Amino acid sequence: MSYPRFTDSFKKQLQKHYSFIYGDEKVEYCLQQTHKLLDEYDMSPAEGDFSFKNVWSHQDQILITYGDMVQPDEGEPVSKLHKQHEFLNEHLKGFISSVHILPFYPSSSDDGFSVVDYKRVDTRVGGWDDIEEMSKDFRLMGDLVMNHASRHSSWFKKYLRNKEPYTDYFIEVDPSLDLSEVTRPRSSPLLTPVHTDKGEKFVWTTFSDDQIDVNFANPDLLFRFIDIFLFYLKEGLSVIRLDAVAFIWKEIGTSCIHLPETHEIVKLMRTIVDHYAPETTLITETNVPHKENISYFGDGDEAHMVYQFSLPPLLLHAILTENASYLTRWAESLHTLPENCTYFNFTSSHDGIGVRPLEGLVPDEEFAALVEGMRGRGGFVSEKQNPDGSLSPYELNITYFDAFSDYNGSQSIQERRYICSQIIMLSLQGVPGIYFHNLTATRNNMRGVSITGRYRTINRKKWGYNELVDALNDPDTNTYRIFNRYKEILEKRNQHPAFHPFGKQKVFDADPDLFCIERVDPEGMERVFVAANLTDEEKILDITGDQFPFEKNKNYDDILSEKVCISEGTLTLKSYQVAWIMI
Repeated sequence: MSYPRFTDSFKKQLQKHYSFIYGDEKVEYCLQQTHKLLDEYDMSPAEGDFSFKNVWSHQDQILITYGDMVQPDEGEPVSKLHKQHEFLNEHLKGFISSVHILPFYPSSSDDGFSVVDYKRVDTRVGGWDDIEEMSKDFRLMGDLVMNHASRHSSWFKKYLRNKEPYTDYFIEVDPSLDLSEVTRPRSSPLLTPVHTDKGEKFVWTTFSDDQIDVNFANPDLLFRFIDIFLFYLKEGLSVIRLDAVAFIWKEIGTSCIHLPETHEIVKLMRTIVDHYAPETTLITETNVPHKENISYFGDGDEAHMVYQFSLPPLLLHAILTENASYLTRWAESLHTLPENCTYFNFTSSHDGIGVRPLEGLVPDEEFAALVEGMRGRGGFVSEKQNPDGSLSPYELNITYFDAFSDYNGSQSIQERRYICSQIIMLSLQGVPGIYFHNLTATRNNMRGVSITGRYRTINRKKWGYNELVDALNDPDTNTYRIFNRYKEILEKRNQHPAFHPFGKQKVFDADPDLFCIERVDPEGMERVFVAANLTDEEKILDITGDQFPFEKNKNYDDILSEKVCISEGTLTLKSYQVAWIMI
């Protein structure tokens, strides 16, 4: 059969992917379906030389937000997406280049991640016209929620009625089978009984009984998601987050996480974008220990970026204990990345602070103390079920700002700790991801938790537009102070190519109280030394040793404070100060 939209190299790669996933007998069918989709979206192979390293620079940051994070006044005749776009243009244009709009599709639970219809925008937040308008001002990132669909979706409703082709879209399991090896991110039952036209069936539900896992062992299901993926690209999304992708392939008798077929599906999607949409970025969301997480880089043939999941809890631990040792050791362990790959650095997101990625990085007793410390600061702890039936912490539910609160009530200490954490994140190799509530230093949303009964609501407050603007105009609010300080830092970061996401990073084990790295731009033209004091006391460090890249008799200014920080061979840092020093 002829495939005019395929290049020879693309066809060979597809054959390899489909053979691995479904066997040789399915390859031709899979090629036909792939070509049909490319034809439907009128996609042709990219032409000319292209360097992915030019897609992102030191001037890029991604704002993480919900479509309804900033809400219009009651009765105002604009959508929530439109109102947020208005706010971003007024207050963050030039500081933020990209926006991750968390699932904006019709959904039945989990604040968007239980998708009812993948190709519609929830009318409560806006429409595709709002997405198109925002994409003119910001690069947009969206979610492909791959592991599951809502039990209220048309797919699942038709499955219940035994309608083709949906009978094989979901995973039926005999409840008598031994499923103890399955890795669980939740403590809810793995199997959920449902009533179908064929009688009672038990379906796989990794996350909740409202989120029914889909069956990627069925190639037609895979092509539904490739169709959705291409549709998103057409609608203006150029960064695609593969949500919960680690769980998409199931095989009884295994952990059902990170299986080879899962990685091959990610490789397939990377092959498609490399050939037909090379400016597209794939980001995998796998909230697991670091070694497992970075496996989604593959050999440079899977994700372009992976979330730096160990960073939020490790950074929190380092600053609260005033001990940089474990953070430094972890940073030293970060290996050279494959070509065209980098990290997606963040400290907070719509979810809680995942603690599984902290496993093995700090002593058990310090891990336990961190968990209890969050309870003492007004947070909650979500747990997962282990294979033996026991429970263990999965994530900390608290705003990142309140996670740094001082037991003695010092607002100054809390703000200085918090800003220290944010500057360190912005300094590391990778593209920064900044959750909206990190910009606004939002406090724990306890009222929201009492209303929804869900711990994650603590970090998902919805701002009224005027409420937010009033806070940003009031110097007495932490929102005013943090938001404006954050913008000052971003403005200065944008001026320094040393923070390019594909630049080099060197770690210095200088002092257990300090976290120090050197950043160098890809061309080797600019070098910036980053020194962070993680304690509440002034630190003085002798930097005349050969390990440091400074001239012994030269003074150096801090880019951030615009004051001398190195004089006569001595680096001086105030409590919780981070300095960026041009070398």
